[in-house]
Amino acid sequence: MAHQETSKIRIEEAQASHLREIVEIINAGAASVRRNKEFTSWQEYAPAFEALTNAPEADIYAALNENDEVVGTYQIHFLRGIAFKGRPRVEVESVHVRADQRGAGIGRLMMNHAEEIARKMDACMVQLTSNREREGSHHFYLQLGYVQSHLGYKKMLV
Repeated sequence: MAHQETSKIRIEEAQASHLREIVEIINAGAASVRRNKEFTSWQEYAPAFEALTNAPEADIYAALNENDEVVGTYQIHFLRGIAFKGRPRVEVESVHVRADQRGAGIGRLMMNHAEEIARKMDACMVQLTSNREREGSHHFYLQLGYVQSHLGYKKMLV
């Protein structure tokens, strides 16, 4: 399938009507730590989606093509702390592009969008984590100017 022109992609706050496509995209790109631990029905994600969209410290976005199909998604979280005189940090999470649209610049558009939001919030930085298995993503983030500055640790509770 041909890639979308990025000029025809728009990014907006995700709506409940986007949830099915968002779930399909994020589960298709799931790293092994999540495989077989997710729900089988996209409707089971509705409470989490509602909580995320109602949270003042977080948002979820959808990248839509000219046919209003979701071709990408990401979540953004605003974190407060003492460092940097209390300026917020922005954490970008769950960045996914639909498999048939990868390489078309949609990920770059979404990351630029997140950085724009961070600047408007006077954030001191944008941070993210990427699963070790997703080497293509690592290269992508490095190209965008992100630096691998920390080691990350997780302890699964599910």
